[in-house]
Amino acid sequence: MSESLIISPNFKEWLFMQADDSIVNTLHDELNLPITICKILVLRGIKSKEDAERFLNPSLDNLHNPFLMKDMDKAVLRIHQSIQAGEKILIYGDYDVDGITSVAMLYTFFKKYYNNIGYYTPDRNKEGCGISNDGIDYASDNSYTLMIALDCGIKEHSKINYAKEKNIDIIICDHHLPGEILPNALAVLNPKRADCNYPYKELSGCGVGFKLIQGYTEKYHLDKEFLYSQLDFTAVSIAADTVPLTGENRILAHFGMKYINKRSRPGFKAILDIVKAKRKLELMDLVFTISPRINATGRILHASYAVELLIESNNKEANKKAQFIHENNYARQLLDKDITKSALNLIQEDDSFEDKKAIVIFQENWHQGIIAIVASRIVDQLHKPALILTESNGIVIGSGRSTGGFDLYEALTSCSEYLTQFGGHKYAAGFSMEKVHVQDFIKKFEQVVEDNIQSEQLVQKIEVDDIIELDDISLDFYEWIKKMAPFGSGNHKPTFVTKDVRDTGNNGFVGNSHLKLHVAKTGQTSKPGIGYNMWDYIPFLRSKSKFDICYQLYINDWNGHQNIELRVKDLK
Repeated sequence: MSESLIISPNFKEWLFMQADDSIVNTLHDELNLPITICKILVLRGIKSKEDAERFLNPSLDNLHNPFLMKDMDKAVLRIHQSIQAGEKILIYGDYDVDGITSVAMLYTFFKKYYNNIGYYTPDRNKEGCGISNDGIDYASDNSYTLMIALDCGIKEHSKINYAKEKNIDIIICDHHLPGEILPNALAVLNPKRADCNYPYKELSGCGVGFKLIQGYTEKYHLDKEFLYSQLDFTAVSIAADTVPLTGENRILAHFGMKYINKRSRPGFKAILDIVKAKRKLELMDLVFTISPRINATGRILHASYAVELLIESNNKEANKKAQFIHENNYARQLLDKDITKSALNLIQEDDSFEDKKAIVIFQENWHQGIIAIVASRIVDQLHKPALILTESNGIVIGSGRSTGGFDLYEALTSCSEYLTQFGGHKYAAGFSMEKVHVQDFIKKFEQVVEDNIQSEQLVQKIEVDDIIELDDISLDFYEWIKKMAPFGSGNHKPTFVTKDVRDTGNNGFVGNSHLKLHVAKTGQTSKPGIGYNMWDYIPFLRSKSKFDICYQLYINDWNGHQNIELRVKDLK
């Protein structure tokens, strides 16, 4: 069994979602789909036959006009003028997955049409996130006169002004929340800016970059198939950045996954070959295969290693680079495990932990590149907002994750008098401060969370789409669920409950901590299931009591034989 330093409460609240029966029944009559499938569609905001057909059959024709985005015309024209004049263009992106895929995508796209182009990603430890003075100096020293900044820049007022002093124009492609005043860039592409009427606001940074190359393609009548072949980059960014799988993101992710599963890009193919990903992947599979390996370069080495892999066109070279990145990710995993264990020990030693609504831990020697991952693991286990802080070059760096809908960005805004820099969104944020302010910041942040978080936000919730019977589960039923993919934030994989089942006695362990079980109900066909990290339910199952089971459905494809398996979320 795996070690667990802190056992968080097993209780999870099941929220049985309610849909308008009249709309469900109308869809059932018009589409001739199972009633449960219709209910799930309504729960996803589908209210008409037309909406359902668009949802179940995503189309590139339904992408929004890129020129609806504020400043798109300026950005496209300036890039074209730069190319016509033979200027040097620098693609600049942050060092996380969203930034790295954005850089690789724009570099790959424009390199097809223009050679005088380069890229730059900042060093996490030396430069920090976002646009850096070092990056601008690099552009100036190498005669770049146009910089396209991806997944960053929306609050970089001083850096943009510094670039202007160096006679460098900057186009910002960002998706983070803007401040009241926008930076003085040549163009600011961000659907979240207050004066932007773009219909869809939840694009990833790479998604905003895709709209730029879509606009360029349409304006200058370029090859649309080549444009769409860049969507594998957007799929990886959407999975990693957990933006909602709704609207336009759903279309971008759907078609991006088609290219991922074709294994057509040598860099992605090389990673998937290393992890032996043989079956057809779902979007969330990227979170455990491609994303962590790309992310690890920016955390432990330098993000440019990942960019080099993703723009590589030679399969043999891609394999070499992917192997190097894979080994680097293993080093990241060891650091992650050690720091997480250390953080949990510190929490366990804190006698006031149970009374606190937030977790804030500061250790001077933790690796800056790992703290965001550790914050996520702490939140997953303890279901409280968590900030992990470390020290780098005399400055305290922090990363936070939230839970239960609590707005972490707003909480940090309330503590901004202690911060030199911060950014992010509701569920994730990064920040920095002078060391002298750490204790005052912690005290203020804990008080802000105490005053504003609701008790129900501290309870882990599972949204249940419907109560079904084991005999409702079939390959045909599963095919309709597959049509609802890609799944992720804002479009979770349908979750079901079946009541009053028993374990058949064929239970045990898979690996060190995973629960294997087989459930049955009188008069119905039994089903196999697996519960990850649920080994502590074994005594309950062996009591032979009846229970309710909460689960999602997956296909277990073994030796060409397909079998539906329950992925257990909880038992009651």
